[in-house]
Amino acid sequence: MIPFSILDLCPVAQDATPADAFRNSVDLARHAEDWGYRRFWLAEHHNMAGIASAATAVVIGHVAAGTRTLRIGAGGIMLPNHSPLAIAEQFGTLESLHPGRIDLAVGRAPGSDGVTARALRRDFMNAAERFPQDVAELLGLFEPAQPRQQVQAVPGCGLHVPVWILGSSTFGAQLAATLGLPYAFASHFAPDMLFEAIDIYRRYFQPSPRLARPYVLLGVNCVIADTDEEAARLFTSAQQQFTNLFRGEPGKVQPPLDSMDGYWAPFEKHRVDHALRYAIVGSPVTARAKLQHFIEQTGADELMLTGQFYSHAARLRSYELAAALRAA
Repeated sequence: MIPFSILDLCPVAQDATPADAFRNSVDLARHAEDWGYRRFWLAEHHNMAGIASAATAVVIGHVAAGTRTLRIGAGGIMLPNHSPLAIAEQFGTLESLHPGRIDLAVGRAPGSDGVTARALRRDFMNAAERFPQDVAELLGLFEPAQPRQQVQAVPGCGLHVPVWILGSSTFGAQLAATLGLPYAFASHFAPDMLFEAIDIYRRYFQPSPRLARPYVLLGVNCVIADTDEEAARLFTSAQQQFTNLFRGEPGKVQPPLDSMDGYWAPFEKHRVDHALRYAIVGSPVTARAKLQHFIEQTGADELMLTGQFYSHAARLRSYELAAALRAA
């Protein structure tokens, strides 16, 4: 199979704290390194009790310090929340501390609700419109400094930090193709434009000094257990979280349920099932077939597995089984 990576949201379980989540993320990353995963990304989300990776660059540094060879990165940094210079400095610092191991994927969503977005940056809508210009500025800040260049990222200038475009629509695909950057699509929660976005990216890709040919990474929810029944049960934690998110009531990761009947209304079930339509849920035999079908459908170059688990032990087991499928 193609390379597997992990998107970790530092999940905070119902009876746990962010400190517990950080310890679990480092533990998962160390196991992922031993199991042969290519990279381990963390995502910027704000004002969500169940996700502890808001200060994404800080958490990346913590996880990188606890591992040896695994690539650690952001999947992604929501660039409209920040100045390109600040991000270039942060990731230049990370690359200086952990040479050759840092990735930076950037997106234009707020990673939060509208009220929180305004608290982060009051001109967010204008900043989102400037996303292509900010990406170009960010790329320039990683280039070697030019004579009389007034603003430099220190550290950052001249460092090779791979920059990715993260998207959930065709906008990011077009930008990644134009700039010749690798593209990561968030099919783990926004499946609707998956195939259209991939097609646009590959069709219009322009080779660049950073990338010679298109490279597509796809996010996919993956919950594997010893049996189909146990995997379906574990998956109810993610289903509850998405239901609560659609209700405008995001919270901590809840324990799995024997059945979602009675928890969600029929229209909520339809909405959650739609968002999670590409989820890989099942035993190793079931998961292998689903993974192979998804890869054949999309022609992905790499999969980034993710999942919201209440139990850290179940999370470790799921990623261990997925790694075994790839190695078999």
